[in-house]
Amino acid sequence: MNLKNAGSLVARIDYVESAGSTNTDLAEAAVMSAADYPDLSVLCAGSQSSGRGRAGRVWESAAGASLSLSILVRPKGVSLEHFGWLPIMAGLAASRFVTGVLPGAEVGLKWPNDVLVGDNKICGVLSELIGDGSGVVIGVGLNLTQSKDELPIEAATSLRLEGASVSFEAAVTGFLTEFVSLYEQFVNHRGDATASELRRSATASCLSIGRRVRVMLPGDQTLEGRAVEIDDSGRLLIAVDGEQQLFAVAAGDIVHLRHN
Repeated sequence: MNLKNAGSLVARIDYVESAGSTNTDLAEAAVMSAADYPDLSVLCAGSQSSGRGRAGRVWESAAGASLSLSILVRPKGVSLEHFGWLPIMAGLAASRFVTGVLPGAEVGLKWPNDVLVGDNKICGVLSELIGDGSGVVIGVGLNLTQSKDELPIEAATSLRLEGASVSFEAAVTGFLTEFVSLYEQFVNHRGDATASELRRSATASCLSIGRRVRVMLPGDQTLEGRAVEIDDSGRLLIAVDGEQQLFAVAAGDIVHLRHN
């Protein structure tokens, strides 16, 4: 595996043939050997057996079939209140990469960080604060070569199914190029998403804005309404049916309902 080009973009990059979860492995290493894992340390795996998604969902990836990658960030000078932008940033980076290889497709974000091609999911992101609170691990799973019957859900797709052939190495380099550019702007502006134009870019790419959505919140609470905008903290603002005040969603699963 030649990751020389990708390695030039970050502080550290490691590749393993297989992993249970790149998020778990990188987070544990970052706490046990903090000095060896600085800001922008990356772990890639050819396959995963215990990858995790939102709400504790487990997913697997066959060898070379998807990009399984985790990034450790230690955003110096950025307050915790701005950390909600990190998964959105990763989703935006993946969206930009996918758009580059599928220039004729409708590609965008389903808040906060799923990347869709049309209505089908091609990439998911999971961010987690590491055990000592000194950084965040952001895991990215991008479908590369799967056929339809190899995908975990019906509403999913891969670059191969969409007509693009992209190697693992090229996907790592392409994604990291987009992510590092966004991340450096974010840190330079101390997490101020408005100043770094991250909010504007994320809003422009977000397919949830203007859609009717169902929001599934922690504690089994569900609400429906229209997604209006992303606020300065990265929360999705919902005009809930029957309510005058906008509801800010910081964490939860979003389902796109049919267009009116």
